Amino acid sequence: MGNSISIEVVYAQAGAVWRVVVKMATGSTVEQALAASEFAERFPAYPQESLAVGIYGQVRKLNQVLVDGDRIEIYRPLTFDPMESRRRRAEHRKAFMTKRLSRT
Repeated sequence: MGNSISIEVVYAQAGAVWRVVVKMATGSTVEQALAASEFAERFPAYPQESLAVGIYGQVRKLNQVLVDGDRIEIYRPLTFDPMESRRRRAEHRKAFMTKRLSRT
């Protein structure tokens, strides 16, 4: 089957992993594979406007051409701001480290 490729589409949720293998024509893109996997229909609550995907851990665009055996990973949207999280941790550490150690 030189005209088709096999692609795995994976979406990891907090408690489960959804995965589907789709057969695509050679030269297909990430966007076409996502449509063939019916991801949008299976997960209508996922914010499609902020869709973030990768292939084997490397962030890719939707127009990326696929090769046989690629695994498309759909990333969950961030539920927090990483910079804000770091700032809060630093404040927390600072608040609990104000007591001087006695050196006697």
